[in-house]
Amino acid sequence: MVHTNEGQVPKDGLAGLTQNLRYDLKSGFLVFLIALPLCLGISLACGYPAIAGIFTAIIGSMLTTFISNSQLTIKGPAAGLIVIAIGTVIDFGFTGGRDPAADFQAYRLALGVGVAAGCIQILFGLLRIGSLSDFFPLSAVHGMLASIGIIVILKQFPIALGGSSKGEPFELIAHIPSVIMHMNPYIAAIGFGSLVIMFCLPLIKHKHKIFQMIPAPMFVLFFAVPLGLYLGISHEQTYLYGGHEFKLGKAFLVNVPSNMFAAITHPDFSGLKTAIGWKWVIMFALIGSVETLLSAKAIDMIDPWKRKTNLNRDLLAVGIANTVCAFVGGLPMISEIVRSKSNIYNGARTRFADMYHGIFLLLSVGLVPFLLCHIPLAALAAMLVFVGFQLTAPREYINTYRIGAEQLLIFVSTVIGVLATDLVIGIAIGIGVNFLINVISGVPLRSLFKPYLDIKIRDNNTLTIMVRDSAVFSNWIPFKGKIEKLGLVQRNNVIVNMSKVKLVDHSVMEKLHELEREFEQNNVTLHVVGLEGHKKTSEHPASSRKLDRELMTRKHVTIIADSSLLDQMRKGFGSLGIAQFITVEPVRKLTETATTVDSLIRLEALLRTEKAEDLFEYLREQILPKHPETIVSVEDVEAVLPYKSKSTTGGHAGHA
Repeated sequence: MVHTNEGQVPKDGLAGLTQNLRYDLKSGFLVFLIALPLCLGISLACGYPAIAGIFTAIIGSMLTTFISNSQLTIKGPAAGLIVIAIGTVIDFGFTGGRDPAADFQAYRLALGVGVAAGCIQILFGLLRIGSLSDFFPLSAVHGMLASIGIIVILKQFPIALGGSSKGEPFELIAHIPSVIMHMNPYIAAIGFGSLVIMFCLPLIKHKHKIFQMIPAPMFVLFFAVPLGLYLGISHEQTYLYGGHEFKLGKAFLVNVPSNMFAAITHPDFSGLKTAIGWKWVIMFALIGSVETLLSAKAIDMIDPWKRKTNLNRDLLAVGIANTVCAFVGGLPMISEIVRSKSNIYNGARTRFADMYHGIFLLLSVGLVPFLLCHIPLAALAAMLVFVGFQLTAPREYINTYRIGAEQLLIFVSTVIGVLATDLVIGIAIGIGVNFLINVISGVPLRSLFKPYLDIKIRDNNTLTIMVRDSAVFSNWIPFKGKIEKLGLVQRNNVIVNMSKVKLVDHSVMEKLHELEREFEQNNVTLHVVGLEGHKKTSEHPASSRKLDRELMTRKHVTIIADSSLLDQMRKGFGSLGIAQFITVEPVRKLTETATTVDSLIRLEALLRTEKAEDLFEYLREQILPKHPETIVSVEDVEAVLPYKSKSTTGGHAGHA
């Protein structure tokens, strides 16, 4: 259960190590229970030895704890990098077990790529480009993660049934019926049972405390390992079922060496002499960095004490850890969002919980590796199918659509692009679609990458940033830099005026909300104004906003009528929902002989076009036939900001 932020912020450093020992140790152990099977499963899904993921989690947790200031993130291998890792080893000649020598060489070449990618991440941290993640539009990033989820499901589902997965995503989709028809019954029993546990356990977690304490992956192991022993999976044998013959053996179980140090493998850097090698270096460095930064920012938002991660320092820590991991045979690592959330829910207080989870992993592999060798691969595959489903669950598509139909288009374009090509081209397609939508929406080409800002000082500690042309994902980084410099660094309250902006896209709206919270935590304010004349693409608070002149244009209606009509006019206005207007009485009327004061009234209202048309219809039907001397005039005016006042039925200023 999540603890609250009551009381003082937990101490950091060595003082925090002792003060928060019992909280962090408990959480570290519970996260270890989740991480152990997932590290093994992710490694195998990547085409690496099972021990590689354990190396990563151990080394990553030990190093980053003392380099990064991220308090609650858990570092380790993640499903989000499976597609990149398996793509790397396949391009280097991975055969999926048919040629062990070729597979081992592909693994070593991939480690060389990992070292180079880690070094680039170190440079990212040193050059302070932790804002790198801010360039990518949010819907394209979520679409990339959803596509990774689909690929993970397609790759792991056959393994959960005792088969193998080969081919591109659309080929794997076509082969699903064949996989089901030819599944290995004993292995499939473990796989299907594990899937049921992973999907059903969250539905009953609230019913008993034991379901809250023990994570679902451990329940899967409690089910799968005994069942595997009962079915004799570890023995090389064949059996008949339904008239067909099926194999069993150690190939269906995890293979972890009895001496973990003997499994240490060093990289082969010859792959860096090829264009393919550098393609994957860039992929690891960019995608890994973006996922790490996004995860760290997401965890900061749910940190009970609202502590803020230094993203550049965190990226430096991940880069150093990735470099070291790759030197000894480990997978690439990131700040992993699911384990990090679990860390918070289990009551962790400081970054030492990450270290403890690594220590428990080290003890398990060092002391009881023989127990790990009884874990069926089908159980691990089922866990990854569930993880993949979480990345691409229907709610992701529904939530994206609620933000705006154009965001769903970007999301789906990215998903299809990744499935049809690869991650780089897929996310480039998503970004391209976003650019196209922005241009069609009226964004001037000159402002796609450069924000146009005018700074106006209001008083000693408040200033206004007038934004012109556009505020979109591609010009957000310099825009954000200016806001942070003027507000957070120079300690000013900032008003961002968007009244002259043609488009504010979803990514900028979402990130402005984040900045508002950050300003609040630093005891200054950030207010976004001037969006009254913008049309929202949906009712979502972070939906895109497009300047709509019709929303800014009002009809200024003036009616001069006999004063006896005042009560009737009031009732008529009320029936039309017009509650704000001005009445002036008496009215001076010029005649041919002199200026006289007649018993006349003047009513004025500022109305939207549709409301003005309703009023004209009322006047034509109810007033003008009996009182043709009534004068009605109208003119178009542009309302910059709505004037808010008390609703009135006459005698007070207002507008509708």
